[in-house]
Amino acid sequence: MFQLDEQHRMVQQMVRQWCEAHLEPRIPAMEAGTEMPFDLMKKMAKTFGLDAMAGAAARKRIARLREAEAASESSGPEAEPAASGGMGGDPMMMAVVVKELSRCSPGFAMGFGVSAGLAGGAILAKGTADQVERWGLPLATVQLIGSWCLTEPGAGSDAFGSMITTAKVVRGADGEDAYLLNGSKTFITNGPGADVFVVYARVDRGEPERAQQGIATFIVERGMDGFTVGKPFKKMGMRDSPTSEIFFADVRLDRAHLLGGRERGRAGRADTKDSLQNERSGIPAMAWGIIERCYDQSVAYVRQRRQFGRPIGEFQAVQLKIADIYLKLVHVENIVWRTVWMQQNKVRDPAFVNATKAWCSQACVEAALTAIQLHGGYGYMEELHIEKLARDAKLLELGAGTTDINLLSAARTLIGTTE
Repeated sequence: MFQLDEQHRMVQQMVRQWCEAHLEPRIPAMEAGTEMPFDLMKKMAKTFGLDAMAGAAARKRIARLREAEAASESSGPEAEPAASGGMGGDPMMMAVVVKELSRCSPGFAMGFGVSAGLAGGAILAKGTADQVERWGLPLATVQLIGSWCLTEPGAGSDAFGSMITTAKVVRGADGEDAYLLNGSKTFITNGPGADVFVVYARVDRGEPERAQQGIATFIVERGMDGFTVGKPFKKMGMRDSPTSEIFFADVRLDRAHLLGGRERGRAGRADTKDSLQNERSGIPAMAWGIIERCYDQSVAYVRQRRQFGRPIGEFQAVQLKIADIYLKLVHVENIVWRTVWMQQNKVRDPAFVNATKAWCSQACVEAALTAIQLHGGYGYMEELHIEKLARDAKLLELGAGTTDINLLSAARTLIGTTE
């Protein structure tokens, strides 16, 4: 079970070579903000046939939805678990690609995953046939770039309770409900260059209390009247992943832009949590790539670096640090394998996803800092790349829920309480 098959190994090698030849040379410009990563994402998808694999799975989903919609006009689309995603329905393929990208640029990996996996995955899982065809398919095949928009300036860990972005229900000219979207979102990955934005908002039908309002998901397109995007943020890490605020001022949306074509009331929160679980389940693959490169470079360095007349790898203190990074690496690998198995078998285990996201995030930060310590002053220099991995790794402890929130979510699932 715990071994890549021939196809996965071949893709792993190809992606690593591609990263060394095409991605790594562009990192300085992308980190400086003089280049955006989106064209490179599209080229990568075509180079490895990722667009074809994902496209085939998306077209099958469209066909099933068409059949279901023809059979029942009232039931609406049946949600497909996000766990069945991945490249062409192969979650290990996605994990291998994300791992290899993260060895080189965790920021690039994150932007790619948010676009195809989160934004595209949400539409594929919850959208109507028309929505999947219009937006889900081009996101999955990286013809369009997507953003997933939940966090607000005052709503981070308390995403639902503090959410103020609101879609007010109004009557359209055709007599159907339409929505006026107002508010803002922040820390939006791909915001500066995305074409499609999957946005979570409260639905205002005149309820006296916000707590009575349901959560709905809307598909917003760049260029819509009233929709604006802020300037890219300056960040500690993940600098090659452009991030910004986005703003809504009476953005008018018809039902075609309501994900799934219908409101789900308070059940809309469950839809959001499904996407959060999908996001968190992708973090171990990123950590795998970060720790693996830290381990590979550290082992090579302690073998050749000499002090006091011998390689520093002969000193016990150094050996203990190498063993510590290795232990983290094999633990993360095993977590990825179980996560993939869960996705293949459509097994839901929120406690496992939340707890392992927290552990893997902490592990890759610790591994990167240990690798810097092993390299001494050289590890602090940009040329060896480890300082970038350390900066980028820190975001994994903050994004997709902070480590504390991840662990609390896991504990509450295990205990059976929401308090």
